[in-house]
Amino acid sequence: MIKWINKYKNRITALSGILITLGFILNTLGYAAVSDYTLILATLIAVVPIVYKAYLALRMKAFSIELLVTIAVIGALFIREYTESSVVTFLFLFGDFLEARTLEKTRSSLRSLIDMAPQEAIVLHGTDQVVVPVEEVAVGDRLFIKPGGKIPVDGIIVKGQAAINEAAVTGEAIPANKSLDDKVFSGTLVDDGFIEMIAEKVGDDTTFAKIIELVEEAQESKSKAERFLDAFANFYTPAIVVLSVIVYVWTRDLHLAITFLVIACPGALVIGAPVSNVAGIGNGAKYGVLVKGGEVMDRFSKVDTLVFDKTGTLTKGKPEVTDIHTLSNIDRRELLQLTAAAERISEHHLGQTIVKYAHQQGLEMPVAPKDAEVIKGHGLKATVEGHRLVAGNRKLMAQAGISINEAAENYAIAREKNGNTVVFTAIDGTLAGLFSIADQIREDAPQALAEMRKNGIKQIIMLTGDNRHTAQAVAEQLGLDAFHAELLPEDKVRFVKQLQADGAVVAMAGDGINDAPAIATADIGLAMGEGGTDISMETADVVLMADKLMQFSHAYSLSKATMRNMKQNIAIAVAVVIFLLAGVLMGSVHLASGMFIHEASILAVILNAMRLIGFNRKKSGTGSFSHERNLGNRAD
Repeated sequence: MIKWINKYKNRITALSGILITLGFILNTLGYAAVSDYTLILATLIAVVPIVYKAYLALRMKAFSIELLVTIAVIGALFIREYTESSVVTFLFLFGDFLEARTLEKTRSSLRSLIDMAPQEAIVLHGTDQVVVPVEEVAVGDRLFIKPGGKIPVDGIIVKGQAAINEAAVTGEAIPANKSLDDKVFSGTLVDDGFIEMIAEKVGDDTTFAKIIELVEEAQESKSKAERFLDAFANFYTPAIVVLSVIVYVWTRDLHLAITFLVIACPGALVIGAPVSNVAGIGNGAKYGVLVKGGEVMDRFSKVDTLVFDKTGTLTKGKPEVTDIHTLSNIDRRELLQLTAAAERISEHHLGQTIVKYAHQQGLEMPVAPKDAEVIKGHGLKATVEGHRLVAGNRKLMAQAGISINEAAENYAIAREKNGNTVVFTAIDGTLAGLFSIADQIREDAPQALAEMRKNGIKQIIMLTGDNRHTAQAVAEQLGLDAFHAELLPEDKVRFVKQLQADGAVVAMAGDGINDAPAIATADIGLAMGEGGTDISMETADVVLMADKLMQFSHAYSLSKATMRNMKQNIAIAVAVVIFLLAGVLMGSVHLASGMFIHEASILAVILNAMRLIGFNRKKSGTGSFSHERNLGNRAD
């Protein structure tokens, strides 16, 4: 039954409207009796979806708004007010139609994402190219993507280079130049050039599929205001029925009591909050910001303290090896080769930077490390070609009993003061060399932080595992309120909890790996998601798909705008209901005119919510929307 009603609901609404128009024409022509039958038929046709929804709600022991309308329509038919009964049912269905169309429009960003999902892939079997459905691509397959083609799955480039439009994933319209060893994502487009890639994530595991899933879930989730209104309707409906009975007992006017019953339907109040929520989340998706639901949007709007990881968050996260300083008789290339071989097991950005640099120098690393152990937040230990390597920070050297002489310490401090992070490498128990790795502050960081301060952020703090000198340099450049360096993941959690205990509403932004515990602890966890890590997608409340701090600023402004919009809609709805009920009791508002005003209020809250679809910080006068890109740091 419900499927049939949903399928033909718009036709039922249209047929009801046609019959009402015909009834008015017949009445004008003097066929009053035929007109009445036509209006009764219009009422009976239109009331079917309303009655059925009221019945379903009653079965769930809930008193819905549809129940109010059903009682009112029965009463109107009883007192032979056929015009009012037909108009009320038609306008109620028409209000549902407007709501559904608006929610569909606000979900347009999600629908366009789904439409962009690739359907086919070109798989390479030797020199042969075989076109297969994207569902048949397996992890490890070698794929070819030609100019203008869609990338079908997540993976890594093994041949070629291309300018890739990643707007579907990151919200960034400017194509990104990708080449050997760069990651690419399903749903993105090769604008220029060609690539061959190895599939790493397929099917529902791709970043693109996760984005669609997250936005779908977010738009279905409810904020506190929506949950309150759902509960409110359960009490409001029987209360209005009781009040209408009191009005009848007091006035002995059944028409007035039924009018009171119909006019009290809070349609605009019921849809005002969800339509704002869906529109706000849809806007975020359009700009590459995934907000996981109305509850998150509500909490985000109340944030007053920002806590940042450093590398890959405040900095670009594209570190480069700037110097290799050897301390023994070992050759510089041999030190790089051994260290890079050990770092192949590390997922940390510093380790991967050393591996990438070794590749750039043309060094081969055929031997896999043995007895490898990653020490979270410090570095790693491994055996390579019979040598025991320890690579990481000072704390790891101390734990391994490896001494750092004064000359090496002075050199390290000097490099750190110049903004480098130093990785110490020991071979067979002796310090063999130091790798200097530098990162740059994101170009959009100063503007983004300034905008968020302007919008209500009271303090901005950096928590990093990096050394104190490098952390201080970044904090001073960005004008942060405080910073804490050389922290482990559990230390960051402790700082976040302390801020919350002091009364702050905290948003924690990080790369989603070492920072996952702190992200999960904060009131709002925000992850830089371009890396596509499962942890960042699952742990964070907000994911920035292009890893841009200006997206963070947009998300924060959007959360406040969404909450303002929701409050405006609730205020409009409450004001209209109060006005109409007062008008009914004073005799100045009648059933049909009152229902017309009621539906106009629904349209008003819908149009107000739709403003969020086009929300843009640039348009609201808070600056332009600029972009750039990211990775991360072992010290973080």
